Amino acid sequence: MSLTMDDVDRFERSRPRLAAIAYRLLGSADEAEDAVQETFLRWQAADTGRVEVPEAWLTKVLTNLCLNQLASARARRETYVGPWLPEPLLAGDPLLGPADTAEQRESVSYAVLTLLERLTPNERAVYVLREAFACPHREIADILGITEAASQQILHRAKDHVARGKARAEIDAAAARRVVEEFLAAAASGRTDELVRLLTADAVAIGDGGGKVPARTKGFEGAAAVARFLRGLFKPAEAKRAIVGGTPEIYAWTANGEPAVVAVTEGRVVAVMCLEVTGDGVTAFRTQANPDKLARATARWAAADHGEPLLVL
Repeated sequence: MSLTMDDVDRFERSRPRLAAIAYRLLGSADEAEDAVQETFLRWQAADTGRVEVPEAWLTKVLTNLCLNQLASARARRETYVGPWLPEPLLAGDPLLGPADTAEQRESVSYAVLTLLERLTPNERAVYVLREAFACPHREIADILGITEAASQQILHRAKDHVARGKARAEIDAAAARRVVEEFLAAAASGRTDELVRLLTADAVAIGDGGGKVPARTKGFEGAAAVARFLRGLFKPAEAKRAIVGGTPEIYAWTANGEPAVVAVTEGRVVAVMCLEVTGDGVTAFRTQANPDKLARATARWAAADHGEPLLVL
């Protein structure tokens, strides 16, 4: 069926919200945008005059498309080279969606997106729809074909999984930059003891190279091991320049609402390291270096006023 201009307008008004939901569910900008486009095609084919609440209808279609995508993604990730991490979004990216409440900010943090990978597709959907978008359990139950009581139970279980796995504390942009600057100064000094001082005892470091950029299949655990790894990572070397195709420039930034280190070579983002920070220190470093997951970050970086690098390797 052909859409009227009002139908198109209704969809376009919902597009930002749909895209933000899809990104939280899938952890991939490209896959999120594909899901939104497929939702539009379903809207185009629907008898829109009989749709009582367009936003609820669109959310249901999108969520189920994402659930199907998650099922196939899990199979693909079994053959993925090394750890799989979500695609990071730099500050200001519209896919980050609403950030008015602590729950909304937390739901799109890199730490929580990584934890959501441990949930079942239904747990992930209930958590995202309820925590980030305040969907009533009645609507979530209709989307997933379950009862309201089941939706509430699933949310409780999902929140418990996330709470047990995260150690994140709210941190404002200025504090985030100070954390990254102090960390980079310690890394550049080459002094392992300076780095250890900034880390929690159980700190971890993990990287996603997707088989295209060298990355350990197993992360580093413990402050001493992580500090040694970071000292080597931020030590200038010709081998690193050969891998990334130039001299990396290192910036303090934010990604997914968390303090981050962005490495840029010839205007191209070659790595985004997200730091999970607590009152006791940095507890996790998650680095996305797979070039397939950095194209959007590069485009965002090109449009940003990022100033001078803090470090050149």
